[in-house]
Amino acid sequence: MNPLKMYLLMGGFGGNGGTEGGSGSFITTLIPFALIIVIFYFFIIRPQNKKQKDTQKMLSALKKGDKVVTIGGLHGVIQSVKESTVIVKVDENTKMEFSRSAIQSVTAEGKGDKEEKIEAKDGEKPAEESK
Repeated sequence: MNPLKMYLLMGGFGGNGGTEGGSGSFITTLIPFALIIVIFYFFIIRPQNKKQKDTQKMLSALKKGDKVVTIGGLHGVIQSVKESTVIVKVDENTKMEFSRSAIQSVTAEGKGDKEEKIEAKDGEKPAEESK
C-alpha cells in the first residue's frame, strides 16, 4: 500500500483527526492502567505488607515457653530467646537453635497441658470424661 494512502486513512492532513481526539484518547487509555494499578495495590501489595508486619510483630514477641512451629514443620517449645536466634526444645533431651525468621507460627498455648478438669455440679461426670 502506498504510504500516502496510509497517511490519509489514519487521519492526516487536518480534518477531525487533530489534537482534540489525541488528548481524549490518551485519558481513556490511561484510565484502565490506573484501575489495574489500584486493583493490584488492594489485592496483592496491601495484604502482603500487612502479613509481613504481622509476622515481624509475632517474631519480636517470642518468649520462653511459647509453643512454635518452624518453617520446616518442626513443633517445639522455646527454651531461650537470643537476639537473632531462639533455642527450641523438641524432645526431652533435644534442643535446636533456629534463626528467628525460621519460626512460622506460635501455636495456641497448650490447652491439653494446662487444662484443669472442671468438677461438675450435683455429682455429674465432667463433659470431657463422658465422651
